[in-house]
Order: sequence, then structure tokens, then C-alpha cells
Amino acid sequence: MTNRNTLIQLKAVSKTYGNLCALKSTTLDIPTGKTTVLIGQSGCGKSTLLRLIIRLITPTTGSITFEGNPLTEQNITTIRHRIGYVIQDGGLFPHLTARDNVTILARHLKHTKSDINRRLDELRELTPLPAHCLDRHPTQLSGGQRQRVALMRALFLDPDLLLLDEPLGALDPIIRSELQTDLRDIFLRLSKTVCMVTHDLSEAAYFADKIVLLQDGKIVQQGIFNDLLDRPADPFVTRFVNAQRGAISPSGATL
Repeated sequence: MTNRNTLIQLKAVSKTYGNLCALKSTTLDIPTGKTTVLIGQSGCGKSTLLRLIIRLITPTTGSITFEGNPLTEQNITTIRHRIGYVIQDGGLFPHLTARDNVTILARHLKHTKSDINRRLDELRELTPLPAHCLDRHPTQLSGGQRQRVALMRALFLDPDLLLLDEPLGALDPIIRSELQTDLRDIFLRLSKTVCMVTHDLSEAAYFADKIVLLQDGKIVQQGIFNDLLDRPADPFVTRFVNAQRGAISPSGATL
């Protein structure tokens, strides 16, 4: 029976490359309509987990379901149309304008020009992105503008799931803070299911309904932010929190 409160479920999922284990056996639920943040040090497996969900890579063991349906080679193309995906540098095609980057999949799927233009206007207002940016190429845009374009592209088909892999990691602090505020407002306004990767605990606290902390390819603890602060499940949790104690979160809370 499908659990309507869970959009994505991983059961005993692992990923190995030869003798290298990128993700150990992992069981995890991604709750519907909530923001789940994967956090941890570089190489801990958080980006691997995200790529497994969208099946850019296939699990070595275990299963992943979307609304209770197993992800397979046969259905992944259809399901990907219900998933928006944003990576750290935006992943925009440099030879296309921002407009063409945003609308590329809708044009491939033969959406009407009027529907495309209507959706483009909606998303430009939502992100927000100045209208003149749409006819520029990625090299003519600032880092923040490129990420807004990437977000518009990810949202264009009104996906059920939004995956973000360090979407703000390459931005300077002022632009990053502005985009953090805009992103959280968008998440709240759209009530999307979001799974986001970051290495920044204050950023995780700002966005997350649920934080999942990984170390060396396995989940160490998951729960709300205060669980990590007040009820650490492992000495590593305390070390990870203490390493970022001086940080100020965008909401103004001190870690």
C-alpha cells in the first residue's frame, strides 16, 4: 500500500564503484510536501544519494520507489518529468539563451507556445528574474541569475519533487543570503517536496523540516535541527555541530 505521506522511499540502497563504497546500505523516507536536507562532509554520500533518486546512477543493492512505484529503466523517463533537478553551477547549456534553457524540455514535449510563455511569465515573477535576462546567454548572467534560471527550468513542468545539489555553494555571501530567502519563500508558497544537499548546517537549519546527517556513506542521524543540537545520536554529530558553532543562520539563530 502506498504511503501518501512519503513520496520517495529508499530501502537498503547502496552504491559501490569497484572497491569504493560511495553509499552504504541506506533506508530513508522523503516526506511529501516537506523539505529534507542532506548534510555532511565532502564525500559522505549525500550527492550520490540525490543522483540515485533521479537515477543518474543505479543502485548496487536495494530499491527506490516513487509514490510506491519502483524506479526502473522502463519508467524513469516518465518519472523524471515529475522531478526538477538543480546542481551547484546551474548546469545551463552555454549555447542557449536563458529562455531556451528554461523551456527546453517543454519544447521537446511539444507544449504550445502560449502555454510556454504563460508558464515562463509565472516563473520569472516567482523566482524573481528580470525580464531582460531571458534573452542573455549564461556567460552574460551573474551567478545568482544563473541559479534563478536553473530553478525556473527545474520548476517548469510543475514537478512533484525538487532535487537541489549544493545550489548556493558557489555564490558570494550576499547573493547567497538573498537566494536563501527567495528559495525558502518559493518552497513554502509551492508546498513542493524538496530534497536538498548542503554542507552548511546553518543553511540546513534554515530550510529543513527534516535533516539527514551522513558520514562515510551512511546516515548517522536524522530528525529536526534541535535533535542534532540537543540529542546527538553519535559523537560525530556533536563534532559536526561544534565545528560550525560560530555560524549565524540566515534566520539569525546562532548555532
